[in-house]
Amino acid sequence: MKSHITNAISDFFCEYETPRQVLVRNRRVGVVCRLIQLGVLAYIIVWVFIYEKGYQSTDTAVSSVFTKMKGVGYTNVSGEERVWDVADYVFPSQGDASFVVMTNYIITEGQKMGKCPELPGKHHCSSGSDCEGGRYKRTGHGQMTGVCVNTTKTCEVLAWCPVEDDSKIPDPPLLMSAENYTLFIKNSVTFPTFKVSRSNLVEGIDKNYIGNCLHDPKTAPLCPIFRLGDIVKMSGFSFETIAKVGGAIGIVIDWTCNFDVDVRKCKPTYEFHGLYGNPDEKDDVRASVGYNFRYAKHYLEDKVQKRTLLKVFGIRFDIIVQSLARKFDIIPTLTAIGSGVGIFGVATVVCDLMMLYLLPKREFYKNMKFKYTESQTQDPDSEAGSTETEASNK
Repeated sequence: MKSHITNAISDFFCEYETPRQVLVRNRRVGVVCRLIQLGVLAYIIVWVFIYEKGYQSTDTAVSSVFTKMKGVGYTNVSGEERVWDVADYVFPSQGDASFVVMTNYIITEGQKMGKCPELPGKHHCSSGSDCEGGRYKRTGHGQMTGVCVNTTKTCEVLAWCPVEDDSKIPDPPLLMSAENYTLFIKNSVTFPTFKVSRSNLVEGIDKNYIGNCLHDPKTAPLCPIFRLGDIVKMSGFSFETIAKVGGAIGIVIDWTCNFDVDVRKCKPTYEFHGLYGNPDEKDDVRASVGYNFRYAKHYLEDKVQKRTLLKVFGIRFDIIVQSLARKFDIIPTLTAIGSGVGIFGVATVVCDLMMLYLLPKREFYKNMKFKYTESQTQDPDSEAGSTETEASNK
């Protein structure tokens, strides 16, 4: 028993097993095998290593963005002149990565809490029974009192009076001067895995350069100051169209970096996407076009609380940072090579299928490849494929 165990251990450590191979001299099988292997090799080199950069590890950035607007607007509505600065037309004012620039508005001044009729044409009524007291209507301005006002044939409501009339949107937009406003974007990114930090104020972008540059994709692609009219144009829309009823534009800052080369070559690129819809589509075939919101400025007049209500139409800007950094790493390199070597086995599988099931001499190839032992014993000294029956061995 001890000798058997010793022999088993000796065989385990001192012997090596290798699979049996059959050399098949067949032109069709050989050509197919080499073509598949060349295809796999091309896939590994071109796709895995060159295109997908399978020899590098990757990391995404932690980023921060803040913005600053500059520019002054002017309006003259019914003889009332007004100058609009950054504090008036940017919402919110903290310089977030998502903000709105007002381009058009409807103003309702001197509103105070009281009872007044709804606008003519809205919430039509013929008697008080059509205006149930204490109820609200989805598109109404306040709580109905139960009274039908004969002069307007609309329901009386408890609301901020006079109620807002937003049926007519100013055209052309009141703040077309917003086209010449400028936007300054400051963006910082950090790639934690590679311990690299970068800013869009890269080498060469100093105070003098910023004071005179204006972003242009060809002549000044790294300038962080953008003219609003140019942003809208590069997003595929007309400024006048989007300024009238508002819209949304996405500004994408792309950091795609290869840290196998000089870190200073890691620089951002800017892209602009109109999120307003299809620029070729007519507004009259779309529902709920544009972007707007309301805000109010409250004040006291003769100890009575009043407010000025503005319905703001504007362009919403969303600044999105996308990033991908790469650097050589031995682990993904070996993984890519190992998986590529494994794919070479496809050639063997395909050629075996051809040889065993498609070629005219498939039975001969089967006998050469396999040794059958179900009911027969194999003579180790015989040629491949020959067998001896148990009866003949007795």
